[in-house]
Amino acid sequence: MMRTKAFLLALALATASYAKDIKTVVLTTAPEMHCENCEKKIKNYIRFEKGVKSIKTNLEDKTVTIEYDADKTTVPAIIEGFKRINYKAKEVKTEKPNEQ
Repeated sequence: MMRTKAFLLALALATASYAKDIKTVVLTTAPEMHCENCEKKIKNYIRFEKGVKSIKTNLEDKTVTIEYDADKTTVPAIIEGFKRINYKAKEVKTEKPNEQ
């Protein structure tokens, strides 16, 4: 019984130490996204940036919302990735989802 409790405690601590620091950043681009081809280009290239978990584009607002692992990348590194596809990205806002 004691071994089981010790094992479960160790497992819980190990899991907690591997918790990812997932954050979200909203960016605008220059030139602005104005068509589906722009969206496709951004999604196809930026998804390979280290630490990027998901990308959502919004043509109406002309924004790109990226969910990323903050332990693996930073907003400036993501912005640098846009430069490789001839876009300038500018941060609109950063947030940490599920904060309570």
